[in-house]
Amino acid sequence: MSLPDGQLTALRNLARKQAGEDVDWINISDARALTDLGYAQRDRAGWTITSEGLSALKVIDEPGA
Repeated sequence: MSLPDGQLTALRNLARKQAGEDVDWINISDARALTDLGYAQRDRAGWTITSEGLSALKVIDEPGA
């Protein structure tokens, strides 16, 4: 599984945001693309990563992936 660089950066930033870390801004077009994939959602708190997004990130970041 692979994502374009911008989407991967946004997904990693959303994971860091969920972990309580400070993150840079999230590119809206990348976040929307992640939403279309089911990896992110938009709510009152802004963009958040979904459980599917966390699972996808684990697969992408596995050694040898």
